[in-house]
Amino acid sequence: MSSRQRTVPASLATSAVVGLCVAIGVAPMAGAEPCTGAAAAARPLPEQAFQIPSPSALAPFQRPIGHKPPGANESAPLPKLGQLPLAILKALIPKSAQVEQQAAVRPSPNPAGAQQAQPVAPQPAPQPAPAARPAPSAPPGTSIVGWVTGPDSPNETIKRFAVTGTDLGIMWDNSDPANRQVLMAFGDTNGYCNIPGKQWRYNVLFRSQDGSLANTVAVPNGVVGNRYSGSPVWRPGISKQIINTIGRTKDETGVIPTAGIAVGGKQFLNFMSIRSWDNPGSWSTNYSAIAVSQDNGENWGVYPGTIRPPSGGHENFQMGAFLKPGPGDPYLYSFGTPNGRAGAAYIARVAPNLVPDLTKYEYWNAGSNSWVPNNPAAATPVIPGPVGEMSAQYNTHLGQYLVLYCNGASNDVVMRTAPAPQGPWSPEQRLASSAEIPGGIYAPYLHPWSTGKELYYNLSLWSAYNVMLMRTVLP
Repeated sequence: MSSRQRTVPASLATSAVVGLCVAIGVAPMAGAEPCTGAAAAARPLPEQAFQIPSPSALAPFQRPIGHKPPGANESAPLPKLGQLPLAILKALIPKSAQVEQQAAVRPSPNPAGAQQAQPVAPQPAPQPAPAARPAPSAPPGTSIVGWVTGPDSPNETIKRFAVTGTDLGIMWDNSDPANRQVLMAFGDTNGYCNIPGKQWRYNVLFRSQDGSLANTVAVPNGVVGNRYSGSPVWRPGISKQIINTIGRTKDETGVIPTAGIAVGGKQFLNFMSIRSWDNPGSWSTNYSAIAVSQDNGENWGVYPGTIRPPSGGHENFQMGAFLKPGPGDPYLYSFGTPNGRAGAAYIARVAPNLVPDLTKYEYWNAGSNSWVPNNPAAATPVIPGPVGEMSAQYNTHLGQYLVLYCNGASNDVVMRTAPAPQGPWSPEQRLASSAEIPGGIYAPYLHPWSTGKELYYNLSLWSAYNVMLMRTVLP
């Protein structure tokens, strides 16, 4: 059996509400083409020159356009990291001059009083990430902190993970009392440019305990078999694909994560199976589903019972955004949007111990002002479209729920707030303008430890096909 073919652990299979599929297979060729400049010049060490087998290795190498924002300028210059000009900040955030500057947020690596412990023996301790440089001073508002991935990232993701280009960077707290970490799931990923197939993977995962976020989300080295190291790796220096095809369709060009959450010692990751990349900002899906890991994201299986075909109301839940509740709320929430970036946002809720059982979900219906059980077709929009990739959290500074997304044609990063997950949601407030960060920005994913006055979130840039960390200071 190939090292990339894994059976689901027996403990996983027996604990499932519904049966698990074995996660097998490898990704076909595809992907964005970030192989320019320093990325193109990078050369792997002998142990990194690993060619990922692909059944379609001879297929034409084409840049997908599914995640491409409308009107993106692929040749736009890369943004200057650090603070944005004050004039831009005033335009980005209403009343930004009234925002008081505070010290950089320092979320605890073990928030909420979790016990601090070392990784379980006999796993080797992961090596630390390169030391982060001090953050530049910045006026209140929105600023670019630094690259999380790519040739200009202090994480050195080419040398340490064979990640030349990638996108998304969905973040969630692993809720592990033994070792509290933030997990980050990325989409289509390219490796070394001079290796046939460019080491393309459907998706990869990083882990971090960085509570400073001074220069980026710092990621330690990956260690084979170490569930707390910086990334699940096939071998040193090469992050492995975490969610593989489950062979449910012959037309599949991507397996893209859209939301992650930890519940009851397990990691849950919502993903979509891409049938075709269509026009910029538009794509078609075969289904969405939920994958699960019981070892902190090292190995994953897929619940067949969570597969949502794009019909019967499930079409509005092809992409997701998990939301942990605020004080006193016993439910876990899951936003849904249709394929692409043109649709509205819907919402469902479920008891946290029943995440894999779609029959236990309830859907918000504004007409009846109630939650309707086991009927996704009853869901009505809670946020009008266009809504791009979104993330959600309860913000302690505002005492409100908060969502971020990019808003369609203008493709700015916007925020809305609400007193309850189902709303009513406030008007959009612009946090970052696509006109001031050229090259196509998309997918603002909130850092789970920045729930106060300072928001940190990952943001993808199409022209660089990499992920950068952003910071916004709230009024």
